[in-house]
Amino acid sequence: MDFAYSKKVEDLRARLLSFMDEHIYPNEQIFYEEIASNRKNGNAWIPTQIIEDLKPKAQSAELWNLFLPRSTRAPEGLNNLEYAPLCEIMGRSHIAPEVFNCNAPDTGNMETIERYGSEAQKDEWLEPLLKGKIRSAFLMTEPEAASSDATNIQCSIKKDGDHYIINGRKWWSSGAGDPRCAIFIVMGKTDPEAPKHTQQSMILVPRNTPGINIVRSLSLFGYDDAPHGHMEVILDNVRVPATNILLGEGRGFEIAQGRLGPGRIHHCMRSIGAAERALESMCKRLKERVAFGKPIADHSVWHERIAESRCLIDQARLLTLKAAHTMDVAGNKAARAEIAMIKVVAPNMAGKIIDWAIQAHGGAGVSQDFELAYNYAWQRILRIADGPDEVHRAAIAKIELAK
Repeated sequence: MDFAYSKKVEDLRARLLSFMDEHIYPNEQIFYEEIASNRKNGNAWIPTQIIEDLKPKAQSAELWNLFLPRSTRAPEGLNNLEYAPLCEIMGRSHIAPEVFNCNAPDTGNMETIERYGSEAQKDEWLEPLLKGKIRSAFLMTEPEAASSDATNIQCSIKKDGDHYIINGRKWWSSGAGDPRCAIFIVMGKTDPEAPKHTQQSMILVPRNTPGINIVRSLSLFGYDDAPHGHMEVILDNVRVPATNILLGEGRGFEIAQGRLGPGRIHHCMRSIGAAERALESMCKRLKERVAFGKPIADHSVWHERIAESRCLIDQARLLTLKAAHTMDVAGNKAARAEIAMIKVVAPNMAGKIIDWAIQAHGGAGVSQDFELAYNYAWQRILRIADGPDEVHRAAIAKIELAK
């Protein structure tokens, strides 16, 4: 395996790093201030102007839709190994991915429609998503089910002539709070009597369809993630054309596996970027502050933590690059062990390093003056999102036992 970056990727890295320095980091505080102002005025669910202003700049810099491989509709898309170092850089800032149209859940939803949608579905939904004109949400998890086992999902998708009628309650529907969200991908049961893994299907549901009710926003350790949001949604006799089904009835699990593989590796790449930035912030803070007569960086306990952080980050990066390489050359199914491993390793690694960075910053580390508190909360959530640690560890163990 050769993980050396190609000339093309090196060029993209240089342009992306320059863009981050010039446009992303200087505008992070403006983003948060805009959200705070919107919230004070009674509506946090308004797209921020600063992000909208930066998107055309990213397009002009040809740093747009880099995540989507093998698509004639997005020829700029890279394979997983090429995209990995770029996604890592984007992960250094909470606001960056959307600026480059490389943010979840839109990336996973675009991949899903590209891989499993009809040409008509791509024309209607994929094209505006690729242009950044609309947003999307993925409705899978349910409050009444242990959704780590997706066979528990109870949302009903029943055929009624040339339509399907959908009934169910979903939550953690990320992106559904954004007023630009125009399309949901919903997973539910079309045939409860079918074999266990062919009961489920996925269907496209326009956001403005009658019967959709957003109940509330769910917070992540107190963060509402506005204007993106993680919403609880009731689907009450929602009627959509039968042509909105993806791939066909009973193919939901197949689609979910195809969708979640790339989504998991993107999360892990961004986790590595967040960890790198936390380590940099830790080192700067330790060198700037004096305690007990010498810079905090000179206290040996921090030597241990800095060294351990560098080892952990590089180990996680190499494992992630291996997973990306395997996905590219052998496919997502062949890479299932590597994908499961990085999904366990990367968020745990990032959470540990961000925790140390918070400790190094003292009271400032848990304040809004640094992104550390938010990033710590997000890495903890990633140990549940797209499958909890326990499920991925079980998958790894089964593969090992099978050998």
